[in-house]
Amino acid sequence: MLEARDVGVRFGGVRALTDVSLGVRPGEICGLIGPNGAGKTTLFDVLSGIRRPDQGRLLLDGADITRRSPVWRARHGMRRTFQRQQLFGQLSVADNLLVAQEWRGGLRGRRHQERVRRERAGQVLADCGLDALAAAYAGGLPVGRARMVELARAVADPPRVLLLDEPASGMSATERAQLAAVVRRLAREEGCAVLLVEHNVAFVMELCARVVVLDLGTVLAEGAAADVRANPLVREAYLGGAA
Repeated sequence: MLEARDVGVRFGGVRALTDVSLGVRPGEICGLIGPNGAGKTTLFDVLSGIRRPDQGRLLLDGADITRRSPVWRARHGMRRTFQRQQLFGQLSVADNLLVAQEWRGGLRGRRHQERVRRERAGQVLADCGLDALAAAYAGGLPVGRARMVELARAVADPPRVLLLDEPASGMSATERAQLAAVVRRLAREEGCAVLLVEHNVAFVMELCARVVVLDLGTVLAEGAAADVRANPLVREAYLGGAA
């Protein structure tokens, strides 16, 4: 569904990414891990169109999207969350989800469209355990709930590809379990391709069938979660020698 081929990014004389290639299939949950400064967020910026790579290509369902804008990518099914919360804090939780669907508007059938949007928002809020907070202002939520609202907003308009940048940060164990359940359902029932950046290695290993490890802007290892965790290079570079 989404593929990066030989992606390179420079910041002046510094190579942030060097010949990075990876892909995520429909219905797959793939983890992306690595130490701070490995290039994970830079890669997400490239995948989502915020930053254009200095080399390499990006493909969405086989079509080259390297020069496509973030708006184009979003309207063709790519969604992203960010490390720093990006909610519309002055709006209610429900309105955050309605905003995400507004681009499909039009004057014809406006009442019907509004009803469909609200039904979808209500369904997603329930799936994410947020229905009791629908009327609450998003800016006043604790971190864990705010993270879940970001996820809900990202999937309010059904995604084909979902890029999650540290979605479990600040969450309790209960909230992480709920997050994992939502992501699994999206992959299993809607065929969404999920790429997940997360520093909680145990969470990644439990949720993701396949894991890619970045180190100093290059792919250090890739494979099944258990194999990656046992890889001595990964243990040395990122896991501190722990199995």
